[in-house]
Amino acid sequence: MDPDQVLHEFVAARRTALFRSAYLLCGDRDEADDLVQATLVKVILGRRRLRRIDNLDAYARQTLLNTFIAARRRFWRREQAYGELPEPAAAHPEPELGVAVRAALAGLRPKQRAVVVLRYWEDLDVAATAELLGMPESTVRSHSARGLAALRALVPQDIDQLQGDRP
Repeated sequence: MDPDQVLHEFVAARRTALFRSAYLLCGDRDEADDLVQATLVKVILGRRRLRRIDNLDAYARQTLLNTFIAARRRFWRREQAYGELPEPAAAHPEPELGVAVRAALAGLRPKQRAVVVLRYWEDLDVAATAELLGMPESTVRSHSARGLAALRALVPQDIDQLQGDRP
């Protein structure tokens, strides 16, 4: 009999039994289906050795077990899927807006820039910013006010057009 015909009949006759075994191993229908398909691919690709295999059913069962064990050893199998997707990332402003803000920040004095970044980008309060920069809280407040005023002066007046007139 033709080796391709033997494999075709084997797959038709034993796929359900292999699936049952795979399901008991995995506990998940989709994973069991993937496991059976991977096993059958390996069995079919090994058809050139078909004449040396005494028991095709035992060979397929052993291949199923080896494939299952090898898959469990892989790092990605240790990851757990979550039922819900995380929140989508916030929409990025237009590149022109980012360029304008970075150019305006570059125009600030170094301490003002540090205070503005820590206060409004890193979202630190006055006390934490003062501690990080080693300056009094009153200096942080004055640098914040002066830095924001300088930013307003340095950012183009048509910033609303860059933002697309968003609310």
